[in-house]
Amino acid sequence: MRHIAILILLMAVTACIPPGHDDYAPPAAQPQLRADPLVLSTAPEQAPPSTWQARPVTANAQRVESGTYIVQPGDTLRGIANKTGAGSQVIASANGLVDPYVIHPGQRLKITGGRYHAVNAGETGIAIARAYGAPWREVVALNALEEPYILRVGQKLLLPATAPSDPASLSIEQRAAAFDLEIDDIVTGSQPALADGAAAREPSDWRKAITPNATIATPVGFSGRFQWPVDGKVISNFGSKGGGKVNDGLNIGVPSGTPIRASADGVIAYSGDEIGVFGGLILINHGSGWVTAYGHADKLNVTRGQKVKAGEVIGLAGESGYVQEPQLHFEIRKDRKPVDPNIHLPKRG
Repeated sequence: MRHIAILILLMAVTACIPPGHDDYAPPAAQPQLRADPLVLSTAPEQAPPSTWQARPVTANAQRVESGTYIVQPGDTLRGIANKTGAGSQVIASANGLVDPYVIHPGQRLKITGGRYHAVNAGETGIAIARAYGAPWREVVALNALEEPYILRVGQKLLLPATAPSDPASLSIEQRAAAFDLEIDDIVTGSQPALADGAAAREPSDWRKAITPNATIATPVGFSGRFQWPVDGKVISNFGSKGGGKVNDGLNIGVPSGTPIRASADGVIAYSGDEIGVFGGLILINHGSGWVTAYGHADKLNVTRGQKVKAGEVIGLAGESGYVQEPQLHFEIRKDRKPVDPNIHLPKRG
């Protein structure tokens, strides 16, 4: 790891702007991350694959015509979904039904037409979206998916109308070009699907790799109290930077090797470097819709599915990703939306 003796802040940092803005030009070389082999128990190149790489998806979408279904005695929402081929959550959303989804004989239900994918065991939302060359965030919206964003085997997912009709004809490069992986995609689409009635696995108290095929239970009952993950100067604040650039968090300048500490209790939802702009990235799910993100880490000390406490060291800061000086990119998200960390962090003197 390179050590930089003097940090010279020559310009405002705009490196942590989500990819997709027209005025953002990534460097020619992909960023490299030095993952911690002691944590992974293997060399970085032998680390377990991400959850969306572990289970290949076979495109099996079937077209359903729009129409109306008249509820029969003994019908359930799940049964109607099976009869029509549409997703039960889509039917509920289209007809204003809420949990526990009470329906009555003779009731007329609108059936939303389109192409529906039947979820298989272990599939993730990210992998499904990539298989069809469709943005996962659109699938989330179309299907009114909610926390904890765990798919169930047999669940029918409505695909965007813009998704290619013949995904098998797409090359790997075309699929990749049609899908930009973002933090929100990992939060909402990285959990493997569970069999109906099966329970998610409890998080681990130990720092060890968990199989990517395991679905991890979401924490509950978070208070919303956070602490600073590092002690350093804020070099780029939350919000618009002009010219279409937006920072979804804070960029905090610190020396390389500075310990990054969990901002609150939670469970590691992601630890890796598959979003190039952020380099080494850690996501912690705190429950109740709260997630924190820690980017540009030079070393990762935690693994997916691991419980962490506030103040626990989760990695070391560096300059991985699209930055030119050591720093930490830190985000707080509530119900998928980035919020200003300054509002939720303790005031500093």
